[in-house]
Amino acid sequence: MQNICVVGTGYVGLTTGVCFADLGNRVTCVEIDLLKLDTLRSGRTPIYEPGLQELLERNLRAGRISFTDDYTLALQDARFVFITVGTPMGEDGAADLGQVEAAAAYIGQHLTQNGIIIDKSTVPVGTGDMVSGIIRQYARPDLRFSVVSNPEFLREGSALSDFFKPDRIVLGASDYAAAEEVGTLHEPLGAPVIITDLRTAEMIKYASNAFLATRISFINEIAQICEKLGADVKEVARGMGADRRIGPHFLDAGVGYGGSCFPKDVMALRHMAASAGCHPQLLQAVMDINKDARRRFIAKLTDLLGSLDGTLIGVLGLSFKPNTDDMRDAPSVEIIRALQSGGARVKAYDPVAMDAAGEILPTVTYCATAYDVAKEADALLIVTEWNEFKQLAFKKIKPYMRRPIVLDGRNIYDPAEMKELGFTYRGVGR
Repeated sequence: MQNICVVGTGYVGLTTGVCFADLGNRVTCVEIDLLKLDTLRSGRTPIYEPGLQELLERNLRAGRISFTDDYTLALQDARFVFITVGTPMGEDGAADLGQVEAAAAYIGQHLTQNGIIIDKSTVPVGTGDMVSGIIRQYARPDLRFSVVSNPEFLREGSALSDFFKPDRIVLGASDYAAAEEVGTLHEPLGAPVIITDLRTAEMIKYASNAFLATRISFINEIAQICEKLGADVKEVARGMGADRRIGPHFLDAGVGYGGSCFPKDVMALRHMAASAGCHPQLLQAVMDINKDARRRFIAKLTDLLGSLDGTLIGVLGLSFKPNTDDMRDAPSVEIIRALQSGGARVKAYDPVAMDAAGEILPTVTYCATAYDVAKEADALLIVTEWNEFKQLAFKKIKPYMRRPIVLDGRNIYDPAEMKELGFTYRGVGR
């Protein structure tokens, strides 16, 4: 058993803390938002992630995890201190490191024993050196500590599986022994450990996310070409993915990527590259294609309706992906705002994200079921591929709609079947 402190209880921090506790460690999480702190202490998760609620309850009952706003209490016995605070995108596209800097300062002020500080937040290359400098500025001169970069690769909707069954553990440090010790902490996971220097580990995270975003933008560009030339992008992707050099993952054409990672990380890497005197034209193209996917989706609807003005549009799916309530950079937000700007009224349904969506899109009418969304709608838009949308009874839906138009932004339906049911159906690249 190890004593672990986790600073920040956002998506990454809470998952990290709960999962390390479930491995038998004693974990203290620091959270300075008092409302959120009360929620966690009462055994409720402030985010939706399959299985996380049950894991939190189990480890609270076992006394392996606790929550506090007191750095002194959290750090007093901790050998490992994870920094998992947010790094939101700034106005210029660079990552805002204000929360990381504040966490490092507090750690330095309250550190009472030698330890290992682990950067798990997604941070620009060079942040580990900055964190080390801040802690040294505030810490007692007799204390010895090391900073290790340990980027996270958790996917929302499958975070627990990703934590317990990772493809790899990436560790970067100038102190190799400290990196090895953090590797030992991860030994129960049975994953290969890659140890590099600090800056290389930080770059691995950005390069990984940028590459995955590039695959999505690539297949969306191929989808646009498929539509013009009469090919089916789903079959194209299937044929491509069968090549072992390519593989099938992240080749689903649609309305583009979103969430808290890809948009922010691609933008931050582009900013880092430009600041270093590089010319990141591929990264810029990835971002441009992603935005264009949403514009083309709206243009396709406008062509079918003639005009958006005065129409009632139903939207199925609000979160940026299934199995999460995360609305950060969700394609639905940009799409719904474009619909409303064109004069349309919007109804929407999502299995878990409607409360979060209501704070961002207050003028949308939120419905109890997907079938309620279809009633009197001039068109039905599929924006997030939740499982419950894959078996909708469209024979039942068609009489509800004013016009039987379906725009499938995730290609989850068969075009021939939809046509046979009497729908005007449009997918992406089909």
